[in-house]
Amino acid sequence: MVGIIMGSTSDMPVMQAAIDILKQFNIDTEVDIVSAHRTPDKLFDYGKNAHERGIQVIIAGAGGAAHLPGMIASLSPLPVIGVPVKSRNSIDGWDSVLSILQMPGGVPVATVALDGAQNAGILAAQILGASNESIRNKILQYKDELKQKVIDGAAEVKK
Repeated sequence: MVGIIMGSTSDMPVMQAAIDILKQFNIDTEVDIVSAHRTPDKLFDYGKNAHERGIQVIIAGAGGAAHLPGMIASLSPLPVIGVPVKSRNSIDGWDSVLSILQMPGGVPVATVALDGAQNAGILAAQILGASNESIRNKILQYKDELKQKVIDGAAEVKK
């Protein structure tokens, strides 16, 4: 199962892409709002206990100062994928990108592109697929479909 958390409901339009791609791979998700700044007790509980609820990978989306992914990574033994979200109070999203990307040694957070929740979902699936043949086969099929779209597009352009 993949835990998908975000700092506020305003992040949901971006984070929906992770939920959608994981559904496509038939991977269960648990979705919640966990604010690093407004609900610190919930953040600590989530980070320390997610693995006990069967979560295997956490995707954490956050805008602005974007402390959520790093704080979760500091508390959890699970891999954390950070999604920088370009929010209305953001500095073109760079504050979010750098807050998630520039983690200190010992607290890794895999970071995808600004608003890159779809890639976060794919990366979570690939992490799970490393030890789950069924998920790995779905990822291989997905990549074949991507390849075929490019081939079809190239053929269409040549017409």
